[in-house]
Amino acid sequence: MLKIKVFLALFFAFSSLFYFIENYFLGISGSTKKGAIEKIEIPPTVSLNSTEESLRKSSAKFFEESLVRTRFNGAMLVAHNGKIVFEEYAGLKEVIKGEAIDSATSFHLASVSKTFTAMAVLKLWEDGKIDIDEKVSKYLSGFPFTQITVRNLLSHRSGLPNYVYFAEQVGWNKKKYLHNNDMLNLLIANRSRLKIGRPNAYFDYCNTNYAILAILVEKVSGKSFAAYMDQTFFAPIGMMNSFVFDINQTEKVLPSFKYNNRLEPMMFLDAVYGDKNIYSTTRDLLKWDIALNSGILFKQQTLDQAFRGYSYERKGVKNYGLGWRLYEMPSGKKIVYHNGWWHGNNTVFSKLMQDSTTIIVLGNKFNRNIYQAKKIAGIFTGYGIQLDDDE
Repeated sequence: MLKIKVFLALFFAFSSLFYFIENYFLGISGSTKKGAIEKIEIPPTVSLNSTEESLRKSSAKFFEESLVRTRFNGAMLVAHNGKIVFEEYAGLKEVIKGEAIDSATSFHLASVSKTFTAMAVLKLWEDGKIDIDEKVSKYLSGFPFTQITVRNLLSHRSGLPNYVYFAEQVGWNKKKYLHNNDMLNLLIANRSRLKIGRPNAYFDYCNTNYAILAILVEKVSGKSFAAYMDQTFFAPIGMMNSFVFDINQTEKVLPSFKYNNRLEPMMFLDAVYGDKNIYSTTRDLLKWDIALNSGILFKQQTLDQAFRGYSYERKGVKNYGLGWRLYEMPSGKKIVYHNGWWHGNNTVFSKLMQDSTTIIVLGNKFNRNIYQAKKIAGIFTGYGIQLDDDE
């Protein structure tokens, strides 16, 4: 009997040991396997080198002189090589009352949302689930504009009209929220009444393109747009305060205000997503930036496609990639960015590619000075840029 007990004890001991060893090595291989994504940790700011100190001073000057003096309500963060060199928050969540804005305050990104939508499509492209040079009609049954490709939508070269304007023109009831599929059905039903341009003939910034791209993400992935974004980007990266807005969350999200502190009311276009309606924080956006730069999300060839210009009909330094605005400077320097505006929310997300600098400004009370954040790039050579408020 004693021998049996000893045998059983040894058996369970060795079984436990082998189980531990097996799972330990499986854990290692699982965490390092190709395509694995680990949560991004923002590195601590222990000290600043001379470049970073100059960047901090330039950022502080812009924050005080251009934002605080104009009663800025929002958040600003500037990073160099992923390290925060400047971070400040100003104002209250409801402008004249409520809690103070802080690092966990999620802002409506407005058209900065388009950068996420574009990268979601490009992720599906990398995964072999969609061909961005295929016709949209291959993926959306009944889509009548048979010459428009997915790339045309991404680069704003589709020739489609903007739903922000045509929905009301064709008779949508403004007492009802317009949803993405409603917008698409309106476009299809009224195609003979609407002015449709020639695909790939010219650049025309159009929210319709990105509302349709969000539908494509859903069709191809088999998931809701919100679920795909959360499962593919937000949760894996650790963007815990980022999400796609649903109209049922109206009372829970940060409200927006006009420049005179008056509340911006919700309206019938507020349910459409893809072109807008992603919420995030400055720190979450920095994690997104670090993830893009590190190669854990995308191959370099994919980023090269996203960050190059597609519209050269007009001379100048401005251009548009796949979901990203561009400044392509004669010096060879490049700013990859997007601005945003929706109701009282206006936003800036800028990447100075050659100088490894990221500038993020988010506000929920309209302030045009937010768009001047590119002034901060002046500490580096080669950015003789004109300021803009292109949304």
